[in-house]
Amino acid sequence: MKYFHQNVLIFLALCLCGLCAYQWYVQSMQRGAIEKLEQCVAERNAGLLAATNTIKTSDHQIAQLDARITEYKHAAQTNEQVIATQQHVILNLQATGCRQTAQLDEYAKAVEGLRLKLKDAYDGIKRQNEATQELIAQRDALVVKYNTGIEERNAVVAKYNDLVRQLEKQAAAAQAGPRAGGGSGP
Repeated sequence: MKYFHQNVLIFLALCLCGLCAYQWYVQSMQRGAIEKLEQCVAERNAGLLAATNTIKTSDHQIAQLDARITEYKHAAQTNEQVIATQQHVILNLQATGCRQTAQLDEYAKAVEGLRLKLKDAYDGIKRQNEATQELIAQRDALVVKYNTGIEERNAVVAKYNDLVRQLEKQAAAAQAGPRAGGGSGP
């Protein structure tokens, strides 16, 4: 039995070695699984950290976008007010333009009427000038006739005056003759 105990002891030693080897194998498998799980946890933590950072960044971007949307809404309201004001001004300007176009048409008609009246007046003035020229020609002809008549009368008066002088000379000579002749008087 001496060998039996030794063999049992060897067998138990071998079983203990097998158990140690098996335990070592199981632990190495567990360590690999733990490392995989730790890696998985690390990746999940990194993913959570990245997601958290992304959420924070997204929240910040959303806040900025909300601020921009608020600004754009305010700008849109302001633009709508400006557009409404400008449309009102445009309508007023169009109405004023229509009124001024109508006034311009009226002025154009008035100018055309005045132009026709001026043409008629110019034609009347031209006829008056022609009539005046004709009257001036007639007057000049009458003046020439009158001057000719005056010259003829002046010539007649001159002849009359010559005859009167001659008669006066003869009468003076006739009166002076009987006095000078010592004759009797009438």
